[in-house]
Amino acid sequence: MKYEILRELSKSVEITGMRPRDVVNFLNLHGHQKTARHSGRVALEAKKIALRFDENQEAAFEAGWLHDISAIVPNEQRITVAKALGINPLHEEEVFPLIIHQRISQVMAQEIFGVTDQVVLSAIGCHTTLKKDASRLDKVVFVADKIRWDQDGDPPYLQELILALDVSLDDAAFCYLNFLWNRRGQLKIIHPWFSEAYQQLLQRDKHGK
Repeated sequence: MKYEILRELSKSVEITGMRPRDVVNFLNLHGHQKTARHSGRVALEAKKIALRFDENQEAAFEAGWLHDISAIVPNEQRITVAKALGINPLHEEEVFPLIIHQRISQVMAQEIFGVTDQVVLSAIGCHTTLKKDASRLDKVVFVADKIRWDQDGDPPYLQELILALDVSLDDAAFCYLNFLWNRRGQLKIIHPWFSEAYQQLLQRDKHGK
């Protein structure tokens, strides 16, 4: 394994290649049973959306399971850990470290769980903010994560998002981005990836594409 810090985090876990079992064992070992349940729900939702839009279901399922594995890293340690993993934090991520978990999960998926598929890694790495020129699988996992959010109850945007998904995958992704954009004054930071993804999909919407 390339990074010593990840060797320490994973030393008590046997990685078998059975993705659901490995992720559940890994998260449970670190006391993140709630994250394990959330990840399973996102994985199933991502697979369902992938089927609907003729995307790779197994890739969506894998990315869904792995997207939040960095939950084991305490928020106050995430910038330090990110730097140790060769990630260069953006200013907004240093201000609000919670959001860099998507990029840490991407490295952990590759180094601990042996993921080599760059499409899967990309989807893990932008599942919170999305990004400019996002792939269809990026959007599948992004939307699945918003439908099966990690809070109690239903998200306030859920019904609108479900209706948008009936139109297209892009409409669904834009629905959530627009929901946040309209509340940007309440956000601690505006992540540049989120802003770029929003602006790109907004232009698509304006031009009817």
